[in-house]
Amino acid sequence: MNATLKFGRELCGNLEAAESREWLVTNGIGGYASGTIAGGMSRRYHGLLIAALQPPVERTHLVASLDETVRYGSEGFALATHRWASGAVEPKGFQHIEEFHLDGMTPVWTYALADARLEKRVWMQQGANTTYVQYTLTQGSGPLEIELKALVNYRDFHASTHAGDWQMRVEAIEHGVRVVPFDGALPFYLKSIQASCQPRHVWYRDCFLAAERERGLDDHEDHLFAAEFRAKLAAGKSVTIVLTTEESAAPDGDIARVQRTTHETTVLNAWSKHNQEIAGESRDWLSQLALAADQFIVQRALPEEPEGRSVIAGYHWFADWGRDTMIALPGLTLTTGRPDVARRILLAFARYVDAGMLPNNFPGAGGNPEYNTVDAALWYFEAARQYLAATDDTRTLQNLFPVLQGIIDAHVDGTRYRIHVDPADGLLYAGEAGVQLTWMDAKIGDWVVTPRTGKAVEINALWINALETMAAFARLLKQSSERYEAFAGKAKHGFQKFWNERQHCCYDVIDSPGIGNDAAMRPNQIFAVSLPVSPLTPEQQKSVVDLCAERLLTPYGLRSLAPGEPGYQGHYLGGPRQRDAAYHQGTVWGWLLGPFVLAHFRVYRDRAAAIGFFDAIGSAIRIYGLGTLAEIFDGDPPFTPRGCIAQAWTVGEVLRTFTELARAPKSIGKQPETTAAPA
Repeated sequence: MNATLKFGRELCGNLEAAESREWLVTNGIGGYASGTIAGGMSRRYHGLLIAALQPPVERTHLVASLDETVRYGSEGFALATHRWASGAVEPKGFQHIEEFHLDGMTPVWTYALADARLEKRVWMQQGANTTYVQYTLTQGSGPLEIELKALVNYRDFHASTHAGDWQMRVEAIEHGVRVVPFDGALPFYLKSIQASCQPRHVWYRDCFLAAERERGLDDHEDHLFAAEFRAKLAAGKSVTIVLTTEESAAPDGDIARVQRTTHETTVLNAWSKHNQEIAGESRDWLSQLALAADQFIVQRALPEEPEGRSVIAGYHWFADWGRDTMIALPGLTLTTGRPDVARRILLAFARYVDAGMLPNNFPGAGGNPEYNTVDAALWYFEAARQYLAATDDTRTLQNLFPVLQGIIDAHVDGTRYRIHVDPADGLLYAGEAGVQLTWMDAKIGDWVVTPRTGKAVEINALWINALETMAAFARLLKQSSERYEAFAGKAKHGFQKFWNERQHCCYDVIDSPGIGNDAAMRPNQIFAVSLPVSPLTPEQQKSVVDLCAERLLTPYGLRSLAPGEPGYQGHYLGGPRQRDAAYHQGTVWGWLLGPFVLAHFRVYRDRAAAIGFFDAIGSAIRIYGLGTLAEIFDGDPPFTPRGCIAQAWTVGEVLRTFTELARAPKSIGKQPETTAAPA
């Protein structure tokens, strides 16, 4: 047990504090279970079984909760916690929680019931839409009786249910019930081999979702009380409830628990073996993030690649996105000692390159990919470069090389959304009215909040690095690299057009229609220092790092816009329009901490100082998403975490950059102006 992720009554008994910390367990195919330490639901995305019916998508909310009532001796204890639309909190089961901790990524509650102690665990089966909830009487002078009310649903996980007169079919089967929400719906099952079960059909109406009210969304919904389980427990004995879409799901909770532990042990062993050399620099939170990294890696079977893999961008609500996948891939897979997963992801996405572009939204079953990102394909080169550096797998490179060639050719010749190389300066231009192509992609109706049409600074830093990487790949494969070297040389020379001499930093976008050069202080220029090949002089690199540190740096990442700039917003709050308007207008992004730290190290060569920047975000695994890292934080103190409770590129970049720095020599000389991309 990680003592860092252990909480006692001082937090568990405080409803506001306990609700602000959320746990997450996943199944490797896009499904998950999640909730709060308090035991209740504060989001539409909370529940015990959110199943991926077409992995890793079509996520469907099936089981909301198990409401526990315990009889011990002459006393009764209600252990569930519910908020209601009326404002009532009833029951108040959080008051009985003596301790909460994570065992790996498994949430564990200990309830104090007089002199008895009841332990509750929740985990999922890897590769299946199956959740196990296990109760164990770890201490007691006599037996206890437990009654569990299963609350169910059947809806898209983005929606909410207002039941009206909806009648589900709840049918008794051996050891439990079968729930058929409506004709044509996928049946699901609630079972236990230790408990008796009786079907029920009672709607619990107006459950209140506080986080949804804060987000300006529908803040209450209904759940169906579909089954009642009863069991008697003696000290040392357990009862397990199985919630599943699989009729033949294994009913033995002890065996399933061992399987979950074995899976997490395998993940941790791969991490430890790969990172033996940095043991002296290790932190408790690093191994926890290695487990968190595994939660984002999911199966995505393709016709030509049945063992294909992809990356969920963030929990609770994102699916797999091209840009996020390529940015997060090295940290989630290579840093954790799982290069085979990286290879499968690279090969899977190669099949969907079209007109030199990677999909932004990876296609669902039978769906069409959306090609509306300029940087996903460029990050693909960086992911491939890091994969090859870690593995020397030239066979995979030979498979990818024609795809990479096609990407370069398409960008030189021109592709969608006016993406093309300007022959005058070798720089990459992208964008047209009404589209958002960079990672700053918020759009409200027809309003693109940060359009960044023109030559964006990080896009061209990535373009230069892609060309240098391609030249190195060509040399390795005994092919001509002259064309890529020529393109790179011209682009590096042209990149000096980004330098804003008056502010001693880079313009964010140049040659923007109707604007010219955009001098807003944004973090995108940090990539011109952090990527392997920098087109800036050492003096310019230092100036960029210093200004980013002064105006953008927070303990948890870089602000997306500096305070004092027109449009700056220091808090990510309100309804969808208000939040989208703030998304890239001052909101802090955790994934940007990695590039900043690498850039700082490149300039100052002070490893201890660079590693020190991770202290605060390492501690952030205790807040918001437990054992993992948030998507974003407010731009103003106290930098409250917001957005997804678990974000792939935040976890991936923190893991990758910390371990890269931990491997660096302690005493380092002056850094050269540019660093060739390793082959």
